[in-house]
Amino acid sequence: MAAAATPVVPEQSATTTTHLPMFDISKPPVIEGFTPLSRPREETFQEKFMRKSKENPFVPIGCLGTAGALMYGLRAFKQGKTRQSQLLMRGRIFAQGFTVVAIIFGVFATALKKD
Repeated sequence: MAAAATPVVPEQSATTTTHLPMFDISKPPVIEGFTPLSRPREETFQEKFMRKSKENPFVPIGCLGTAGALMYGLRAFKQGKTRQSQLLMRGRIFAQGFTVVAIIFGVFATALKKD
């Protein structure tokens, strides 16, 4: 019978251990040659709204037009003015389309400006 070969593993002595530096999770890691940027201040909702409105003013105009046509159309519908209600609902669809086109135009303009 053939004897089973056992792999030879070098013995490690208990006295030779390598000490790795402790990792402190309360501090960020130190990376050579890397200087972190300061964290930008968070924008408030109002600041972000004003910035976005200045970048593409047609989107808020379209949203206001859509909401206005919807409100007046519902009011006319409640009063029984069906013809006026139909015209205002068609105007609402037009305003929604205008808003969507303004959003798409704004996205393309922003993409082209960053290049």
